Amino acid sequence: MNKIKLVFLSILIIGLCSFTLVHKFYVSVTQVEYIESQKSLQIISRIFVDDLEDLLRERYDERIRLDKNRETPTADKYLRTYLSKKMVFEVNGQPVTFSYIGKEYEDELMICYLEIENVTTLKTIEVTNQLLLDLFDEQQNIIHVKSGNKRKSLILEAGRDVGVLKFSK
Repeated sequence: MNKIKLVFLSILIIGLCSFTLVHKFYVSVTQVEYIESQKSLQIISRIFVDDLEDLLRERYDERIRLDKNRETPTADKYLRTYLSKKMVFEVNGQPVTFSYIGKEYEDELMICYLEIENVTTLKTIEVTNQLLLDLFDEQQNIIHVKSGNKRKSLILEAGRDVGVLKFSK
């Protein structure tokens, strides 16, 4: 009887382990910080490299490679284009554009640096973040915004890819 329980328990554990290996978590994290002395919003987005590479291959070039050692020369161009289409900001009710500063690789993540200049005050920020939503239904984009000592967050996902945060002085 103990052998039957042991076999059943082994099958159950193997089944549960294989289920967790198959399921992948789709998420990006974007940090926005208002730097009053520089009158700018500094934005850092962390996105899984393999997911981003899959998307860029599907949208732009099936040969694209995102790899810090062997990156395709057109990677920055496609990345900049994609980010500008999928991330949109309004500050104090006015549309603003960000500058793409650059990127770096950290383990399995790509870290993208963006900046919005000439922000004299931050009362409200509307963020549209559709990163990877067109490829993964389960994608969640987490947004953290910091202004002074105040921090606020949003979770954006398919069907709800726009959020507004209010900061009062």
